[in-house]
Amino acid sequence: MSKNQRLAAVSSGLLILITLTPVASQLTSTMRGHVLLQIPLLVAVGIGFGRSLAPHLVRFLNRWNAMGIPGILITIFTIAFWMIPRWIDASLTNTSVEWIKHSSLVLLGGIPLALSWERLYPVARGAVKIEFLSMLFRLGWLYLISPDRFCNSYLLEDQIWLGWGMIIIGMALTLTWLVPVFFGEYAPAETGHSSPKNPNEAPNAA
Repeated sequence: MSKNQRLAAVSSGLLILITLTPVASQLTSTMRGHVLLQIPLLVAVGIGFGRSLAPHLVRFLNRWNAMGIPGILITIFTIAFWMIPRWIDASLTNTSVEWIKHSSLVLLGGIPLALSWERLYPVARGAVKIEFLSMLFRLGWLYLISPDRFCNSYLLEDQIWLGWGMIIIGMALTLTWLVPVFFGEYAPAETGHSSPKNPNEAPNAA
């Protein structure tokens, strides 16, 4: 079994686990589990499928994915749509909406992200990260301060837990993404000139 086949098999198993087993109901039993676990896991399944696609299919899809921008926009709008409380509620009460959620997050959320991320310029990747962090902090703060429930299927207390979860994840991602800026690939490079071991030692003559 090739690496791509193993990745596709793992992704398929994860998809079955989070959609067709009792794990699915456990994930959606709380608002934080629904938003912070199931939705990201569905996107992760799509990323796994996207990375396991045959090279000729990737080349075909990339003809309509100039610099990764169309694909990343599809991912952003798909994820943002399923963060809307009305559709979170609908996916819990309507089986058809639930399956649309599952399929769209895999096909329109994860796969385009897998095909597009490496094609984006570094500035574009930074912009996407900043917008994602802003969304986490905005929604998290909104869930914390709102006196009303946004989702009828979940309690206000669960909404508050989701708000804290979004803010904590946002802070963790901020630190994770800032570390390479100062200490990783974007840190100032060393000049490569080393000083003599003995400061009194003169350099060898040419």
